[in-house]
Amino acid sequence: MPTAPPKARELISGIDTSGAYPVEYRFTHGKGGNRHLLVVFSNFGVPDDYGWSNGVLNPVRANILWIRDRFRGMRSYYLCEGMDFSLEQSVIGVVSKVMNALDLTPDRVTLWGGSKGGSAALYFGLRYGFGNIVSIVPQFLIGTYVKTVHPKVARFMLGEGVPEENVRTVDALLPDLVRSGVGRQSNIYLLTSPQDEQYEEQVEPFLGLFQGYDNFNLVYSESPHITRHSDVTRRNVPFLMGLVNMLSDGLAPRLGMVRNGYEEPDRDTSAIKGYLSATSAERPSTIAMPVVSHPAPDTELPTNGVYFTGTAPGAVRVSLWEHGKFLGSPAVAVDGTWSWQRDKPWSKGKHLVKAVAWDAEGRKTRGTAVPFTAVAGAPAAGAGAIPAQPAAPMDFAPMGGGLPAPTVHSPVAYEQIGGSAVRFTGLARGAAQVGFRAGGTLLGGSPVAVDGRWAWDSGWPWQEGRHTVEVFAVDAAGNESPATPVPFAVAHVTAGATPYGY
Repeated sequence: MPTAPPKARELISGIDTSGAYPVEYRFTHGKGGNRHLLVVFSNFGVPDDYGWSNGVLNPVRANILWIRDRFRGMRSYYLCEGMDFSLEQSVIGVVSKVMNALDLTPDRVTLWGGSKGGSAALYFGLRYGFGNIVSIVPQFLIGTYVKTVHPKVARFMLGEGVPEENVRTVDALLPDLVRSGVGRQSNIYLLTSPQDEQYEEQVEPFLGLFQGYDNFNLVYSESPHITRHSDVTRRNVPFLMGLVNMLSDGLAPRLGMVRNGYEEPDRDTSAIKGYLSATSAERPSTIAMPVVSHPAPDTELPTNGVYFTGTAPGAVRVSLWEHGKFLGSPAVAVDGTWSWQRDKPWSKGKHLVKAVAWDAEGRKTRGTAVPFTAVAGAPAAGAGAIPAQPAAPMDFAPMGGGLPAPTVHSPVAYEQIGGSAVRFTGLARGAAQVGFRAGGTLLGGSPVAVDGRWAWDSGWPWQEGRHTVEVFAVDAAGNESPATPVPFAVAHVTAGATPYGY
């Protein structure tokens, strides 16, 4: 008799906005009532900035909390922006809330990560007194590392110009924590290798600082098959999976008697369910579904005379889709009206377009479906253009006024992005808004802060392949700047494509 496939674990996504920085997370409940929490920090280059999220942790029995290192479109080691460590406080706030909602104590929490995530696991684990720390090929001199290897991250974390004083301050964070002796009761597992190109500068000089720690364990891998930084993790995956399950069951490899188990399958889970529900990214928007005024359902329209108008009170934008393919995303005016028209004719035949409204928090409504048929022929006089309406927030005037093209910080030109989420950030001093076009279609817009910074997330998954988005600025008078083209590629990483997301 064939064995039934294992049931996939439910993956819950959410955004905690209670701190200075919104924190995005994913969570899955423990198996069989397991009474442990595994907190996962990501390294550079993982899909969607969630590490170990492609299924490799499915066998783990613990509750698992993944935290995304993506703040204002940039990585941060979960620490700071411009030396503002309120970002760190936002992150530890989420970890604490999930731990408390599960009715756990810090000794029943494991912090886990590799490379950048390994540094974060060590830092948060020692600083906040968690019971277990699994740190895989971390960097101890974080400031020096981002300055020399990730200059964009260095500017974000340490400030423009990357002041040397700030480099030294962030370099000292981890070494000073270890020297202080905090977290001496934690079970610490540090994986490293002399074949790691970062070993001599970033790890070896600091190993002696752990003398006196009650249960510091060094997993020292030396193999001709290890030729680079990421190989250390790949070579130790079987050991790591066994280790995390032992920690989940209350067994930390050490001398002495320990307690096994911690399963309480009938325990009340209302507290954690309440927190997840309150912060869920999937919870429905409180705004109503958008109304489509034109076209009327089941009408016939000429192929070059199709346009859409409607209302969506309370929404900031409406996205239009056909059979899962994104068409456009017009902004919603203050009076709730919106309109959109494609810059090329529609194919003849039946079409079914769905309109979805989005609120300011990124919550979406269910879609309003509009069936119509495109037929050959010219539109009647005046019927081929959208009727005049109150100006929407992204109703731009022609280029003029001498406004310079905006600077785009991310994505960088020709960047290959893992996953389907793309976030745009940049600078547009003197502008009121920035807009985004692709193939002549307006995708959306974003306000510009007083200091010129802006950020925009489309809110929809990008299709795999190459894209070019034109980013342009608009001043208070409605004058549009020249556009900055941003070519990039999206690669939907799957299990096996990038092993374990390292």
